[in-house]
Amino acid sequence: MLKLDRLFRDYVAPMFRRPKRLQVAALCHRTGKRGKEVLLVTSRGTGRWIIPKGWPIRGLASSEAAMQEAWEEAGVKGDTPQDQAIGTYSYDKWSNSGLPVPVEALVYSVEVDSLAQDFPEAHQRRRRWATPAEAATLVDEPELKSIFRNIDS
Repeated sequence: MLKLDRLFRDYVAPMFRRPKRLQVAALCHRTGKRGKEVLLVTSRGTGRWIIPKGWPIRGLASSEAAMQEAWEEAGVKGDTPQDQAIGTYSYDKWSNSGLPVPVEALVYSVEVDSLAQDFPEAHQRRRRWATPAEAATLVDEPELKSIFRNIDS
């Protein structure tokens, strides 16, 4: 069985790999009672903690598309994000066919002014403020954990 696993991992699976697709993400933050806090939301599918992210939007800069995702997924009202991404992280998004699609997410910093109670995905997600150190323990993606650890120092 071990040989079959290795055969699949080393020879068959790479034939189905595609180039990484690009997404944009918003690292939403504020200064709260505990100092710097970041906003996490749950994913719609698995309910795990993530940051708002989505596909680029035609006609918008990547940072503006990240802000649009922050509004739709978390109800964030804030300043226009910085033009430069503060980092990237990779993960596999599972397609309807069951195959993984490799994705690289560009992360933009968003200072949160306020949160709306009514926003497009309000009934599909939960929100949570966390310190960057807490957020690093709650998300699954190693590179996103590193981004949280870097802003915490």
